[in-house]
Amino acid sequence: MAIATEPIGSIPRPTALRWAVGRGLSDEDVAALCADAVRDTIERFEATGSPVITDGEQSKPSHATYPVAGLPLDGLTVPYADGHSRRYPTLAAGPFRYERFAATYLADARARTHLPVKQAVVAASALSLIYPEDGIADYSREEFLADLVDEAAADIKRCLAFGADSVQLDFSEARLALALDPSKGMLKSFIELNNEVLDRFSETDRGRLGVHVCAGNSLGSTHSAEVDPAEFLPELFNLGVGRFYLQLAREPDARRVLAAVKESARPHHRVFVGVTTPFSATVESPGLVRDRVLLAAEYVDPARLGTTDDCGFAPYADDTTTSRDVAFAKIRARVEGTHMASEVLGA
Repeated sequence: MAIATEPIGSIPRPTALRWAVGRGLSDEDVAALCADAVRDTIERFEATGSPVITDGEQSKPSHATYPVAGLPLDGLTVPYADGHSRRYPTLAAGPFRYERFAATYLADARARTHLPVKQAVVAASALSLIYPEDGIADYSREEFLADLVDEAAADIKRCLAFGADSVQLDFSEARLALALDPSKGMLKSFIELNNEVLDRFSETDRGRLGVHVCAGNSLGSTHSAEVDPAEFLPELFNLGVGRFYLQLAREPDARRVLAAVKESARPHHRVFVGVTTPFSATVESPGLVRDRVLLAAEYVDPARLGTTDDCGFAPYADDTTTSRDVAFAKIRARVEGTHMASEVLGA
């Protein structure tokens, strides 16, 4: 069996779509631009030879806020290394309900391709951050978290029911949690909350569920690159999913990360390692990708190994750091380099 390879999710939006956001266009005009972007994204994904694709998250405002689009972005501030920041929304009243489920994006994508489609969803832990510190009258944090678990589980269940090849929880706040709280208390609470969601799925379904963790990606900058992956990976592998998508290409000590993976991953876990990075306009050669895969295979059984990109190429709709051409060139290199490594390993 060849080594699996999958994207993380997001692709830079076309210029016309980025320009349209917030310009007062009608919902119909924005929807038409999103549809054109999804069509083009899928066609270009298919041309890379990728065995699994996504819709590039072309219609999402961001990887984290699609269920609550419309809430004011006046909550928790997440600083990035280059000085800019992103803010979470703030919930003002209960009960908490998703405004949109990810399955709506999936259904549109599956109608446009014959290839398997992977769907990314926001982890419950990320949305737990929208509850205000001073609380909400007549709606306790405990009530909010119960509603959140219900909604997050429904988001995943709908994706599985709509035929997702796999469903990936975006959990970049795992690494951020250690930057904010080195005691690991926040990280452990996030994992506990996400496992409340995952406990609602059968063992078979959990084999189709995965989690993605990286150091963040906004305008070419990170929020937690200084955090040592060896510090959070032992906790991460306690999540009740079968697939783990991990940043590796940009890590300063890949062998240290891989050693932590080898130590912590369970026999039923498939580990997808990042072999391309969205932070550079230089397109990795297939040979470099091959070499990164062969290094990973020294620590992870090739039967349980997969490849991916370190992060989505544009988790936020306004991101212009990487061009669409470069993103798809990197994906093609990942696919070709993974195939080369499979041949070397006889996988």
